[in-house]
Amino acid sequence: MKNIVIIVMAVICFTACQPNEKRYTQQSPEIEIVKKHIENYNTKNYDISIMADTAKSFFNNSKNPILRKDLIAYHKENDKIYSSRGFTGEDPEYEMVVTDEGKTWVNCWLDWKCVMKGNGKEIEIPIHLTYQFIDGKIVREVGMWNSTEIVLNLQEIEATKQKLTEDEEESDALEEPSL
Repeated sequence: MKNIVIIVMAVICFTACQPNEKRYTQQSPEIEIVKKHIENYNTKNYDISIMADTAKSFFNNSKNPILRKDLIAYHKENDKIYSSRGFTGEDPEYEMVVTDEGKTWVNCWLDWKCVMKGNGKEIEIPIHLTYQFIDGKIVREVGMWNSTEIVLNLQEIEATKQKLTEDEEESDALEEPSL
């Protein structure tokens, strides 16, 4: 009986001492890659070398990806509507998780701020980004945020431009000499 207790205790100690794979952490090489990706976005240094050639980005949708080759053009086109924009660096949160299927993801929660080019309006939006990694490269990027305030500002800017155009046309018509 004594031998059985010793064997059971040895098995328990042996299995308890086996290293467990980390499934959740707030420090990893993948998190550092995401931080660099965020820094690159803020400085408009669009370095996509940290992404796999087949990487896809999904921003506020789950069906229509932006391919790696089109990502820089996407950001540059969006940059046209802002005087300034970027992640604030205030209270960012990063975590890496390994799913039950063995997939590695980095999640981050950040605050993003912009100044609209057309009216100087400052907008701040909380954003959630998540990145899937394979072999140290980003293969999937997903971003979700509420863009309503930006859309409403763009509509307001466009309405103001339209009103100014109409006012100018009306003013020009009044100034035309009559015969």
